[in-house]
Amino acid sequence: QVQLVESGGSLVQAGGSLRLSCAASGRSFSSYAMGWFRQAPGKEREFVAGISWSWTGYSTYYADYVKGRFTISRDNAKNTVYLQMNSLKSEDTAVYYCAAALRTLDGSSWNLNGMDYWGKGTLVTVSS
Repeated sequence: QVQLVESGGSLVQAGGSLRLSCAASGRSFSSYAMGWFRQAPGKEREFVAGISWSWTGYSTYYADYVKGRFTISRDNAKNTVYLQMNSLKSEDTAVYYCAAALRTLDGSSWNLNGMDYWGKGTLVTVSS
């Protein structure tokens, strides 16, 4: 069983920055594929960013709507994954969820069904 706890959500002005954190339990954290998803009011949950081990090292993946603005990273010593969000827009307002998969994921695998564990989410509100 893997437990995920997100933190860092807040109210921020458009153009600002925020860093989300997700602390994970589990002895094999370094092998987990870790991702961030979000769900805005009245909308479906969608993929934001992911990081997974590959034979060349860790690879990162981003949705087009956050590419160049958001950065995902991980600290395996702390069992934590981060989402640095810059140049925030009002449309980034959502509950952000951390998710883990107990296997490697490639670019086509980052979907809701591909994740094994979910956190409870943290709210990010961007005011315009």
